[in-house]
Amino acid sequence: MVLQKTDPGGRKWRYLLPPAIVGAVLTVGAAVAMTFTDQAMFCGNCHSMAEAALTHKKSVHAEQACNECHAPHNLVAKMPFKAKEGTRDIFATVTSTVPDLIHPGGDTKAVTQANCERCHSATTSTVIMQSKEFCTDCHRHVPHTPKLPIALRSAADA
Repeated sequence: MVLQKTDPGGRKWRYLLPPAIVGAVLTVGAAVAMTFTDQAMFCGNCHSMAEAALTHKKSVHAEQACNECHAPHNLVAKMPFKAKEGTRDIFATVTSTVPDLIHPGGDTKAVTQANCERCHSATTSTVIMQSKEFCTDCHRHVPHTPKLPIALRSAADA
């Protein structure tokens, strides 16, 4: 006689519960890590970004996280972008190859432009970008310079 194993109590949940808990912990952990690493407090910890974080605090965008402008808004695009840019930044910091004046690369400029358009669509829809490719070509000081009195501002600093 052959005895068959049966599960009269329906305990399949014992096998599903641990992976579900691990999945939930990983999801929450990733969300917390993404939010934490988006903030100026995190970005400004590196010596090379300290000035950018300081001037950001005094800008019209001070309430925005760094990656509201500097990373894709779409989470699927944001994760690999942050991994690539973060790796590049870490490598430059570790090898002491951070330039005195940091200029964004082409990918970052394109992402920043898309975010300008996303947040300021009412304004950007009326602008004809014939002479310049990116908003920051003219408005380069908006996010990273202290607020100046109106009398001292140029149109590009507004």
